[in-house]
Amino acid sequence: MERKIGVVTDTNACLDYFDHDFDIPIMRSMIHLGEEEYLDHVGLTAEAFYERIQSDTSIFPKTSQPATASMVETYQTMADKGYTDLIVVTISSHMSGIYGAAQVAAEHIPSINIVVFDSKSVAFPQAKMALTAADMAKQGKSVDAIVAELEHIRAHNHIYFAVDTLAYLVKNGRLSNAQGFMGSMLKIKPLLHINSEGVVENVEKIRTFKKAVNRVIEMYLQETEGKRVEPFICHANNPEVRDFIEAALTAADPTLTSVFSMPLTPAVGAHAGPGAIGLGYYEVKT
Repeated sequence: MERKIGVVTDTNACLDYFDHDFDIPIMRSMIHLGEEEYLDHVGLTAEAFYERIQSDTSIFPKTSQPATASMVETYQTMADKGYTDLIVVTISSHMSGIYGAAQVAAEHIPSINIVVFDSKSVAFPQAKMALTAADMAKQGKSVDAIVAELEHIRAHNHIYFAVDTLAYLVKNGRLSNAQGFMGSMLKIKPLLHINSEGVVENVEKIRTFKKAVNRVIEMYLQETEGKRVEPFICHANNPEVRDFIEAALTAADPTLTSVFSMPLTPAVGAHAGPGAIGLGYYEVKT
């Protein structure tokens, strides 16, 4: 039997902000703004989302993950298209329950082979994995070969980020050591990263956002020295700092012709908060 491998991902990969021609369904989270509910990106784009929460600070955004039933529907639609195998690339299991829900949903579609892959990350690295999987599937690679490549990407990327406020990460439960940042500590602008297990951790406590951004750049340059990498910038409506970081990277490496940048979709921005900026890299195979 000829295999037809499909790829599915979730909202948090921010795949809507990439140009691609692959058939990759997106399992979308719901964005809650007070009594209002929106489907991520479809009902509320990144631009509109950040305008809302920055113009009305009384609104505190929350998210809810896709319902298991909608995941089952996504899988069934792919099965109906003739896919025999699905690779589902999810946000880190330490950041969301989507990974577990995606596994439960897979049990409802026994007619096809469904592999749920924990990216242990979010945004660009997760999108990189989904797009790589789709490209390899198009080339006729096996599920095992694709998963092996995804494991390589997962082990060879790293992202640092600075947030203008910790309130969003703390209130939404996305900071692993949140208890250490309560009260007056919410005023700090820490340097954070996603560790190898996919957990958001504090790296350094910094007093100003500007210093945090400069430290992010410094840590990135130290870590990538001598390595062949693909840099990327993710931001929550912060084009000024994005441009500042890009200029710093090209000044440090004149051979760098471009730096990929992308907005954080509302489902991610609801946790990072407006102004958050991430700088990371994927270490390319040599």
